[in-house]
Amino acid sequence: MSTKSLLHLGEQTKAVHAGEYPDPITKASAPNLVMSTTYAVEADTGFSVEGLEENDVWIYTRWGNPTIHQLEEKLAALEEAETAVAFASGMGSIVATLFHLLKAGDHAIISDVAYAALSEITNEMIPALHIEITKVNTSDLTAVQAAIKPNTKLIYIETPCNPLLRLTDIAAVAGIAHSVGAKLAVDSTFATPLATKPLQLGADFVIHSLTKYLGGHGDALGGVILGKKVDLVPLRKKTAIRLGGTLSPFNAWLILRGLATLPIRMRVHQENALKVAAYLEQHPKVKQVIYPGLPSHPQYELAKKQMRNFSGIITFQVENGKETARKFVEKLQIIHYAVSLGHHRSLIFYLHSEDLLQTSFKFSTPEQLASWNAFAGKGIFRLSVGLEDSDDLIADLEQAFKD
Repeated sequence: MSTKSLLHLGEQTKAVHAGEYPDPITKASAPNLVMSTTYAVEADTGFSVEGLEENDVWIYTRWGNPTIHQLEEKLAALEEAETAVAFASGMGSIVATLFHLLKAGDHAIISDVAYAALSEITNEMIPALHIEITKVNTSDLTAVQAAIKPNTKLIYIETPCNPLLRLTDIAAVAGIAHSVGAKLAVDSTFATPLATKPLQLGADFVIHSLTKYLGGHGDALGGVILGKKVDLVPLRKKTAIRLGGTLSPFNAWLILRGLATLPIRMRVHQENALKVAAYLEQHPKVKQVIYPGLPSHPQYELAKKQMRNFSGIITFQVENGKETARKFVEKLQIIHYAVSLGHHRSLIFYLHSEDLLQTSFKFSTPEQLASWNAFAGKGIFRLSVGLEDSDDLIADLEQAFKD
């Protein structure tokens, strides 16, 4: 079904049917996996991407592929976007956004706490191209406004941000960006379209790591940028195709399959996370729990306003994080001690503040460091709560906490 015909339908129907239709030849109900890298074309077909139009025939998979296109249609329907461009990873999406929108002499405002690879590339590589970067706590609207310069072209935020789960008011920051002619990009990986639709709140671009909740099974890397056709058609032609971060059709097919159950999975992620967060909040060895669905979250009112689903990520602090991490590696039986998040299985990993503040996050003001300390202290466990029975997850944590 086309994206336009699905607009009036519910989230679960979109997740199942958007971008999918029976094969016109075989009548197969499930979407095809098209692995071909090239396609038979007519004699007058152009050889350069310069002549490529959005709805042209398939020519070469780096330019476009039927399976990847079906995924892009489904994602656009779920995010209520005009179009989408898929990439080989979430970081591929981020890099394409930065390289497409920024040039030497431009200025961008970036969340001071964000996905580590974004933080690191904007600490070094992007400034080396004579693009000015200002890192700001984007939950502080006064700080965002104060960071604006005459050459500001982009504000880039994450909400909830990785790993702190600090929130940013999307509509308010969109107003600041647009007041000076800048674009707003929102990484909504932690929220998913089931929680927040940033485009409806004024964002120009939405970015997801498809590797996380949208794929949902920990077996396929992918990324996507969503927005208006006027912005993304040239991004696909001028940047995405030329940088070459093309999503594998097989990964696109796996992610398509995962998306069909996204609404159901996100309900269970939230239900489980609320129960696990409540358990952790009363545990004597836990100093602090951060979860947007808890009334104790410092921005709980914004979470209720901006998120229809609180997702499945929890952070918590204990007295001796590194020692507890070693215990968890040895004793956890159901929860995997591993990086990443948004999978059907639960994952946990310790993030040591001293390490991160040396490698990834560079703060320029005492207020920025104070905000980090308020959310993370000396370090946090990031727990991605999966789809297991919540009682089993709580029991696994309980036995791992014991001396």
